[in-house]
Amino acid sequence: MTATAEVRTLTSQWIGGEWTPSDARQGIAVTDPSDETTIATVPAGTESDMRRAIAAASGAAEAWAQTPVAQRLAFLERLLIGLDKHREDLAETITSEVGAPTMLARRLHVGMALGIAESFVDITRNFEFERRVGNSLVVREAAGVVGAITPWNVPLILALQKIVPALMAGCTVVHKPSELTPLHAYLLAEILAEADLPPGVFNMVVGEGLTAGAALAAHPDVDLLSFTGSVRAGREVARLASQHLAQVHLELGGKSASLVLDDADLDSAVRATVDQICFNSGQACLQWSRLLVPADRYDEALEIAAQTANNYRVGPPRAEDTDLGPLVSAAALERVRGYINTGIAEGARLVAGGPEPVEGLPVGHYVRPTVFGDVTEDMTLAREEVFGPVLSVMRYEDEQDAIRLANNTAYGLHGSVWSGDVDRAQRVARRIRTGQVDINGGPFNILAPFGGVKGSGYGRECGVEGLDGFCAVKSLQLPVEENAEPVGPRLRRAE
Repeated sequence: MTATAEVRTLTSQWIGGEWTPSDARQGIAVTDPSDETTIATVPAGTESDMRRAIAAASGAAEAWAQTPVAQRLAFLERLLIGLDKHREDLAETITSEVGAPTMLARRLHVGMALGIAESFVDITRNFEFERRVGNSLVVREAAGVVGAITPWNVPLILALQKIVPALMAGCTVVHKPSELTPLHAYLLAEILAEADLPPGVFNMVVGEGLTAGAALAAHPDVDLLSFTGSVRAGREVARLASQHLAQVHLELGGKSASLVLDDADLDSAVRATVDQICFNSGQACLQWSRLLVPADRYDEALEIAAQTANNYRVGPPRAEDTDLGPLVSAAALERVRGYINTGIAEGARLVAGGPEPVEGLPVGHYVRPTVFGDVTEDMTLAREEVFGPVLSVMRYEDEQDAIRLANNTAYGLHGSVWSGDVDRAQRVARRIRTGQVDINGGPFNILAPFGGVKGSGYGRECGVEGLDGFCAVKSLQLPVEENAEPVGPRLRRAE
């Protein structure tokens, strides 16, 4: 199923272990953001499509939950073989629909996704599904039917980050991928089928959020919703799920700070921050979009940031010398340019990039890495998530002021602290209200829990916590052995 230049017409959803014709009367065009051509059409999934998928997942839930862990692991091993077999197909598909440069699609979009999936082999094998506490057996069982709603920016990573641990916990899944980038999900469904997963255990429905996504979140037979996306959509998912008291995991936006302390290697810290915000053309919830530097080194930091940003090569994703590909859509380009223009209008100083079209690229959704100086905490650029390669450089007076600035955001997903003293960096990092903090460029760890606080959501993915999040906890109170003392009070019937 390799992506080609021909326009593909897809009319089915993956439901109950087979491709099922959609009830949709309309299709959704999938475009290549590098040249704005239509590469496929997919069904605009309906409420009835989603109801059938949920019914299939619900019908398969009890049998899959009772499947021994060893059998679930055997399925995962087959899935990993299939994912590796289709590695190039997945990378090419992601380049076509996301616009990620070829090497980034291979190494990160696909490479990290496979690494995350593989990590759940050992995590599941060593997971404590049962433990004894006094006369109680505490068991972790499948949460039930899981609705997984994933975005377009790193679609395969976020899909496997939810689907694999849910299946390993014994849950059945209904996946609703973004309608902007659904083609990887079609390929993933085929790979899952090749792994001989029982019918109904995994289902996939493509459609718009307001229709298919809402139907998934609102359905009373869905026990847990795992959502990654915008704050606005996350609030709506939580509202709909609350009507039937489903569990909800939300991984939302971010406005993370890269905090450079006065004893840090300024050059390394600033360059790493620019590199991080340019990852995936700035389309990542975990980017460090605010660079906080000491006031007495501000001009030096601004010069380094501008120089680093200007060295990035923006171009077609399949060109070997491209560093930054396009944004995902025309709407995304309009939004990012709007934020850049707002920054200029509010008095921020543009030192690199800008809103103008990229020279030599008359078609495609391209924008240059952009750096602003003189950004104050009341400006839009300091408060709102841009979701593009736009960096705001801000000055602080002392350590306490730096921590205050880092925390002065509605979000709390990611961040970094840079210092010549690792102990000092850790001490400062502990005072930042966020889900993750990188110390001196510490790399992303797929075995550590990922998620946010405040406006960035709740719940965790990856690692042991990522598997535990799809479990329901039950206590079995066993009879007390003769001559043994009960752990808690013994309840007696009232006389």
